[in-house]
Amino acid sequence: MDKKVVLTGGGTAGHVTPNLAIIPKLKEKGYEVEYIGTKEGMENAIVSEAGVPFHAVSAGKLRRYLSMKNLTDPFRMLKGISQSKKILKSINPCAVFSKGGFVGVPVVLAARRLKIPVVLHESDYTPGLANRICIPRAQKICVSFKSTLKHIPEGKGVYTGLPIRSELLEGDRERGLKLCGFKGERPVLLIMGGSTGARALNELVDAAMPGILAKFDVIHIRGNENLLSGLVPPGYRQFGFAGRELADIYAASDIAVSRAGATAVFELLALKLPALLIPLPKSASRGDQIQNARYFERNGFSHSADQEKLCPDALLGEINRLYRDREKLRAAMERDAAADAAANVVKVIEDACARA
Repeated sequence: MDKKVVLTGGGTAGHVTPNLAIIPKLKEKGYEVEYIGTKEGMENAIVSEAGVPFHAVSAGKLRRYLSMKNLTDPFRMLKGISQSKKILKSINPCAVFSKGGFVGVPVVLAARRLKIPVVLHESDYTPGLANRICIPRAQKICVSFKSTLKHIPEGKGVYTGLPIRSELLEGDRERGLKLCGFKGERPVLLIMGGSTGARALNELVDAAMPGILAKFDVIHIRGNENLLSGLVPPGYRQFGFAGRELADIYAASDIAVSRAGATAVFELLALKLPALLIPLPKSASRGDQIQNARYFERNGFSHSADQEKLCPDALLGEINRLYRDREKLRAAMERDAAADAAANVVKVIEDACARA
């Protein structure tokens, strides 16, 4: 096998951006890197922009609810396995690294059939459905939380942390303020609903916006499908999705309100940015974000609040409490010794390649 590594993972930016964090380190070690994802997924644009060769395959979504697509998606999955086998044969990698998401399943299954070593990464406190399918086929499973190791078969789990792109640590506050049209005279609140937006969270924030804007300038990452049309109030700047500008947006922000996806919370931790975490409720998820938020609150890194219990006035109260507690939260994050998660993951991939 050649000194090449195939990365996969997609559906949301949280399944893609940690892969971007390890690409420079793999290249420093002399590995060629290629990516397998879906044509329609967010990973296509993100990875192509990074200059990494991208291969598209079919993938069936793993749904927990009734849908007619549940009848056709198994055939999409089979097609994706066949496509992945053909691509992997042509690349001949020494390992496959999957960051999760449903697109990773056909790639991992194909790699197993070709006897290519597989390394997984689980971002959340407990493994998601896609990774639970892939775990029996993997040599090693990297995890973000030490406590996740108890959910991994003995001998397979490796605590690495979650890779964060180094460029996020190099943002410039003045550049971020200029981008948003702010003078820097008021504290800046960053609101993030995840890479695909969060309609319920956006609507709650919109209802509380007059009170929020009385004290804060606001940067709101709403999702491309949820942008406000027409005039927006002074002190408010919206984005559909933040790419290269995200580092400067983070640097310009004093506090944040965010969903509790693993990538978001570990970026906030790396940047020492105090946050109010509002996890996706159990009614709309498997509860992974709730576990992430509670872990970060227990460790004193963030505040958290249940979406169902928040009204506009309550949200405003939580934001004001967060601002009052910001230095205490920042001090707790400063005490957390951040490991070089990207280097840790690359070491696991290297070990897998050495055994190939």
